[in-house]
Amino acid sequence: MATAAIHESTARKLTKRGLSIVAIVFLVLFALIETMPFVLTIANSFKCLPAVEQFPQVFVPNSLTPTGCKNENGITLPATATTTPYTFTPSLEGYEKIFQFDFPMWFVNSIIYAVNVTILRLILNSMAGYALARMTFVGKRAYFFGILGIMMVPGIVLVIPKFIIMRELGLLNTYWGLILALAADPFGVILMKQFFESVPKELEEAAFVDGASHYTIFFRIILPISTPALTALAIFSFQGTWNNFMDVLIINGSSPNLYNLPLGLALLRGQFGDTLEWNTFLAGAVMTTLPMAIIFFIFQRYFVEGISYTGIKG
Repeated sequence: MATAAIHESTARKLTKRGLSIVAIVFLVLFALIETMPFVLTIANSFKCLPAVEQFPQVFVPNSLTPTGCKNENGITLPATATTTPYTFTPSLEGYEKIFQFDFPMWFVNSIIYAVNVTILRLILNSMAGYALARMTFVGKRAYFFGILGIMMVPGIVLVIPKFIIMRELGLLNTYWGLILALAADPFGVILMKQFFESVPKELEEAAFVDGASHYTIFFRIILPISTPALTALAIFSFQGTWNNFMDVLIINGSSPNLYNLPLGLALLRGQFGDTLEWNTFLAGAVMTTLPMAIIFFIFQRYFVEGISYTGIKG
């Protein structure tokens, strides 16, 4: 009996280990598949245009010679040189051409939008979340379910109402028009509400006994201990605004000097027409994605925490 139990335990351990190995292999393969397009984007951004057109699937074409490119000596290769091996030299042609457009201005505009929207969302979403979590007022549940209902509405449906409101306020084609249109969002309110409900009420009750008001408690006690939730909200807000295309197109679409990176790159593709300069376009895409990629890898645990906060007791 003891021997059978030992064999059964060993079999279970081997089965569990085998399943773990299979799961790890699957996750690694899935990660490689998911990252492959981005890796190819980076690789093609460092190729000259003929290399991108002839060998877009090759990461480093060290045994292929695309015609029309320059070799390591700066000499343009003849049209007949299609298979002669040579040492591939990365080309900065795409990165040089992208700055011939308004890329720096788009980059600055993206920073202006993302920073201001993030600051306003930290203030407004946290205040609204605290009111829903701790304060009692008429229609509280109606407001809460109304916010949940807004989250269920596709974002594209709200674009036209935002446009109409900004037009009536005379804020179309201005920085503040877009910033105010994105100054608060229902997801941020729910996230902060759920986090504040996890804070012990004893902290606030002790402050009330000492004569503190709701504003004093909120700004001096609650916010200082809400760093994880505020950080998660800041990351989500910055990322969403940085990648925002549709709102910028609708609200500031007729002012080229107010374009952000996604809108600028989309219209840049249209300028090239049928002869799209892929290395230039991909270079812009890499430079647009790189800041968000760096932020994600540095603060990725806050992304996970931000999602978990929305699952705390409602």
